[in-house]
Order: sequence, then C-alpha cells, then structure tokens
Amino acid sequence: MKKLLVLLVVAALTAMTACSSTNTADNQTKNEAATNTAAGNETKEANAAEPTETTNTTDAAEVYSLENDGVDEALFNEALSQLPATVPQRIVTTSVPLTEMLYLLGITPVGVPTSTNPIPAAFETIDKIGSPMAQDLEVVTKLEPDLLLGAESLRSTLDKTLEGMDLQKAYLRTEAFEDLKLSLKVLGTYFNKKDEMNTALTKILDKENELSKLAEGKELPSVMLVIGTSDSFMVMSEKSYLGSLVKKLGADNIATSVLKVTDTYSPINMENIVAADPDVILVLASGDHGATKDKFKKEIEKNETWTKLSAYTNDKIHMLDYSVFGVTSIINAETALTEIAKYFYE
Repeated sequence: MKKLLVLLVVAALTAMTACSSTNTADNQTKNEAATNTAAGNETKEANAAEPTETTNTTDAAEVYSLENDGVDEALFNEALSQLPATVPQRIVTTSVPLTEMLYLLGITPVGVPTSTNPIPAAFETIDKIGSPMAQDLEVVTKLEPDLLLGAESLRSTLDKTLEGMDLQKAYLRTEAFEDLKLSLKVLGTYFNKKDEMNTALTKILDKENELSKLAEGKELPSVMLVIGTSDSFMVMSEKSYLGSLVKKLGADNIATSVLKVTDTYSPINMENIVAADPDVILVLASGDHGATKDKFKKEIEKNETWTKLSAYTNDKIHMLDYSVFGVTSIINAETALTEIAKYFYE
C-alpha cells in the first residue's frame, strides 16, 4: 500500500512538473515573440492602419556579392549534375540566352540557333542549326557535337526532336532574371571559366545592389504588365521575363497578388483590373509580335474602362521595347533593370 501511495505521489509530481514546463515554455515563447515584434515591426503598425490597402515599402536590402549571389544552390547543383563528366569540345546550342552566356565566358560553339533575336556579332559566322524549337538535324549531325545545350523550358520538345540521335544533352533555365545568373554560374563553373563568369556576374550584382539602395524606404507601386497578341492583350505574371524583373525590383505585380493568375500569360478581365486599379501599367510593344503602341491606343479608345484606371488618369501607362524586355538576355539584363526601375523609383 505504501508503495502504491509513493507511486501516486511521484506520478502527480511528474504531471505537475510537465504542465509547469509547458506553461513556462509557452510563456517564454510568447515573451520572445512580443519582444521581437516590438523591436522589429514598428513600421508594420503604421502600415496596418489601412488593412485593405497593400503597401509595399522597401526596407534595407540584402547586399549581393560573389559569395552571396542569390543563386539557388539546390538548382545549381541539379543543373550542374546533368553535364557530362568529360568536358566537351564541340558544343551546339539551341538557345539565344545560352549563346550569349557562352560568348561572355569566352567559349565558341560549333553551332548556334537561327533566330530573329540577335546573337553576339562574334558568332554570326558560326553554323546555324535551326530555330530553338525545330533544329535542322542534318546540320546538327554534320557538326558532330559532343554536347547540345538547350533551354529547360523546351526540354520535352527537344527530346522528341532529337530522339534517336546519339548526342549528350543538357538543359538550363533561361526564362527569368534569376535563371540567367543560375545558368551562367553553372556554365562558368563547369567549363572552369570562373574569371569570366565572375566578371559578368559582378556587373549584374553591382546593378542589383545599386537599385536596391535606391529603393530603400520608398513605397513601390502596384503594377500591371500587358503584352499584345495579334488579336488581344494579356496580363503577364512573374513567370514572364518582364515579371521576373518587376519581382526583383520589389514592385507588386497585380497578376500575382490580386488577380491570382497561375499562367505566364492570362486573358484580361477588365472588371478585375478596375478593382485592382494598378498604379502603373507597362505594355510590351513590338510590331513583330502584334502589340504596337498605336494598337494599344485603339484598345483604350475601344474600351473606355481603361480610362477609369489610376494609371491612365496619372499618365502612368508606359510602352516598353520588346527587344529589351520581351526576350531574356544576360547581356541586356543590366539595361532592362535600369530602365524599368525608372518607373518605380522616381
């Protein structure tokens, strides 16, 4: 009986201790959270006065360097792992952005894509192997490459086109701004061109730091990105190259934050856009791609709903050059960031 009483007492004390520890831990966590909130979130209290409005103020930004370049390490290792153990000597590429990277790294391929988008002048005399989506297999075979570099976004298309060919292939990301840094780093590391890689990366990182400093303390606008097809206009999400530049600069793309679109390009719903009422509208203009400046003006004249938007009233609708913002380009990346920042940091 005494043993039973002792066991009951011990059990009771243990339960009390556990409850006390839990309460202490909970209280400690709450106290730490309160301290952190008081110390770090004073600005949030001021911004919370209007909970239905989105404020997008830029705080002190992270400083980029070669040691902290913002490249996703997991994606870097994944991309690097697909390249062959033996470094190839004869390379063909189906991608203009990857062609630019080879040029920056001082690597001369034996075949480059046929494209309306410009490739480095130094590569103009190199054999053309066809468009990024449809290669001339006879030319590719004749060049006897030991590596084909293509865009990750066209992997399935290229695999189908090149099916049956005894050819080592590697696919690298080229769709967004961060993709350009990632793929340049992969190629520079793989081909042991680190000096050339670091020179190119440093220019981009310096531009990022410059613009981040310029944005500190500024309330950035909400933005809608528009691109025209031959018969309509569409909004662009952050999955597009232009969208990735806007994201990098810290502005709010309403396609993602308000319209909740998941595709790179989505049809325009004017009712939703009027409700979102973006501060700035950027229109990607290109006669070759159906979206001329005159065509967009006619779109506004045809649908007076555009005139209800703040961007229209405040003269914040801007036409962008397709050659700079419509095509991913590591050579033009600094220019693209600089030009688009003017609309946000003025």
